[in-house]
Amino acid sequence: MIKNRFASFAVIVAVYVLAFFGGLFCYNYLSSLERFSYLISLLIADVIATVIVFVFSLIFNNASVYDPYWSVQPPVILSVALVKCGGTRLEICLFAAVLFWAIRLTANWAYNFKSFEYQDWRYVMLKEKSKRLYPLVNFFGIHLFPTIVVFLCVIPAVSAIHDQIPFNPLALIFIALSFASAIFQGIADIQMHKFRKLGTGGFIRTGLWKKSRHPNYACEILMWWGIGLASIFGMPERWWLLAGALLNTLMFLFISIPMAEKRQSRKPGFAEYKKATRII
Repeated sequence: MIKNRFASFAVIVAVYVLAFFGGLFCYNYLSSLERFSYLISLLIADVIATVIVFVFSLIFNNASVYDPYWSVQPPVILSVALVKCGGTRLEICLFAAVLFWAIRLTANWAYNFKSFEYQDWRYVMLKEKSKRLYPLVNFFGIHLFPTIVVFLCVIPAVSAIHDQIPFNPLALIFIALSFASAIFQGIADIQMHKFRKLGTGGFIRTGLWKKSRHPNYACEILMWWGIGLASIFGMPERWWLLAGALLNTLMFLFISIPMAEKRQSRKPGFAEYKKATRII
């Protein structure tokens, strides 16, 4: 186990560089065959990159090697689409919103990442519960499922880039929603960092957390609805592309939030806190 923070971070960067080139090679190869649509080629390349990250999570016995993938994946996919197809003002705005969100979220991960000694508490819990089945849970639940969710979330923007959807000023409303969501998500994270530094324990009841038990999750949900709605504004017949934003919402409402709530419920006073503060 690598305990030095700088060395651990350097290894993570190396893993993701390898995953990037592995996925890019796969995408270029599949594109040259012309047997698959551009979306299927992107998806297969995305899965290959995920598998590379998964292999290293096994090597280091730490599923949190995957943690940055959630925020790194979307701008990489959109970059590939922009390089191949170019972009109008709408596509550039979409990419800017996703890039801003990605930089902020990745920076938050980097702030929290100390070394390979750290592993997300949810992964530890899943390992304890699944026992012998953990290798399957690890790959399909921790790695592959989030990859598919985020891929579906970013597909509307990819489609807008591929089809060169013309700029519509009204789409800026939803792009602004995505920017605002990333900003408020950052504010919520900073407020949580300050609260944890105090070491008082209990529940945070200040700032955005006074209004919601999960403001960061709420902003993550709104972020992808903004990107999805802005993307399909010029192609309303493809409303089904919003399936990614819907799946993302359901994932947080029925998986992420319940897991966090169950953990919080162990603290004294949770019933009163839950009654006084809305969920999102």
